[in-house]
Amino acid sequence: MLSVVIPTRNANASLPRTLACLAEGRAEAGISEIIVADGGSVTSPDVSGFDAMVLRGPSGRGVQMAAGADAATGDWLLFLHADTVPGKGWARAVAAHMAQSSKAAAFRFELDDPGSKARMLEKLVALRCWLFAMPYGDQGLLVPRSLYDEAGGFRPLPLMEDVDLVSRIGRSRLVYLDVPAVTSAERYVRDGYFARIIRNLTCLAMWSVGVSPERIRRFYR
Repeated sequence: MLSVVIPTRNANASLPRTLACLAEGRAEAGISEIIVADGGSVTSPDVSGFDAMVLRGPSGRGVQMAAGADAATGDWLLFLHADTVPGKGWARAVAAHMAQSSKAAAFRFELDDPGSKARMLEKLVALRCWLFAMPYGDQGLLVPRSLYDEAGGFRPLPLMEDVDLVSRIGRSRLVYLDVPAVTSAERYVRDGYFARIIRNLTCLAMWSVGVSPERIRRFYR
């Protein structure tokens, strides 16, 4: 069975849409529980009308997802951001992967912006995944509990927690589902696509040369 873990912090504008998508494919995907791991939201996460558990704890995506995983009881874990909605056919793809594979999997990156800049970024992300086997958290991460535990799970990092875990899982134990995970483009529109892309690449470069996650967090914000 599948446990879904969603880290949140003041995410009520986007969370209901993600929960609605999960509810629609819940039976087909074999979802046994949805855990909303909240990190100090001003207003409690809105899970009304959905069969989801809210787990409260300290802020920090790595800490929150680790706590959600610790509370989960499923044989598989799906980590999904609150502003990310799996695309058409996601439940069937997830169920097929769990039935046929023991590897981790990520969705294809997609933005909810119809503009050309969004398409350019999607191609850059696809290139990054192909070259470095490095999906980010906004692509979701579907992983067997046994592999998650073997890799050491999420560490309590303030940033780069997704890159850290994926690097420990490794290229040979990671595949990509031919289904998009559609993420909000709000941050890219607000900050500017070019500025945001450069900031993200700089953070990845800082991580790769050993800069501390706390220094990367300060730069990112």
